[in-house]
Amino acid sequence: MIDVTVEVPDAATMRRLGAEVIAPALRPGDLVILTGDLGAGKTTFTQGLGSALGIRGEVASPTFIIARTHPSLGDGPDLVHVDAYRLSSLAELDDLDLDTSLEDAVTVVEWGDDAQSLSEDRLHLTILRERGGEIDMDDPSGGVRSVRITSHGERWNAVTLASL
Repeated sequence: MIDVTVEVPDAATMRRLGAEVIAPALRPGDLVILTGDLGAGKTTFTQGLGSALGIRGEVASPTFIIARTHPSLGDGPDLVHVDAYRLSSLAELDDLDLDTSLEDAVTVVEWGDDAQSLSEDRLHLTILRERGGEIDMDDPSGGVRSVRITSHGERWNAVTLASL
């Protein structure tokens, strides 16, 4: 079982968390759920993950299209990137028919608390952002994040994550 918390000081490190810590542990069929406030770094994390998986296309927040599939450019799995922020119920999540791609792709669901029902085996990242203090206008989304990584299900029992 994985239950670890890491401090992430900036966007570059958030991308490295996705690319160097999480991506090497993933395989087709894995579900990654991301929770955190607006601007916490969910899409930034997914950019790093997508880069390491070698997918086609730039990873951007899929808020308005809800789900975007990034095909693999190599032998790795596709990346299905979902933003469940605008979904109002589990039924709407089911309507996306994600279970048809779950076996062959790595699926990342932002705002994914309701996505837990998609798989008993999943990785959950909860991203907490510092509050208060002055906002750096050159980097308004900057600031230290605390990322708690927890695993659920048997698939993750023997998995060890790399260090950041």
